[in-house]
Amino acid sequence: WISQFEEGYWPPLANLARLIEEVGELARELNHRFGSKIKKPEEPNQELALELADVLFVLIVIANEQGIDLDEALENVLSKYRERDGARWAPATSRKNQ
Repeated sequence: WISQFEEGYWPPLANLARLIEEVGELARELNHRFGSKIKKPEEPNQELALELADVLFVLIVIANEQGIDLDEALENVLSKYRERDGARWAPATSRKNQ
């Protein structure tokens, strides 16, 4: 998507700052919904899905700019979690029988 624009990608640290900003907005929304911080009347309602999508977009931008295949990276990290944590959790089917 970004390659269609002359300006191209922002520098990596600028994208990191964008990611931190978006994670902060997600944190604010989660805190309003589930935490102790009540939303001020003048604060707009934010859709949680859009806040998550903003974070995901910036992550994708960083990965693309760095030449990282996120599909492959996600498979690798899921494999790591399966190997490291596989015995820690009961399979979902066993919980249904309780």
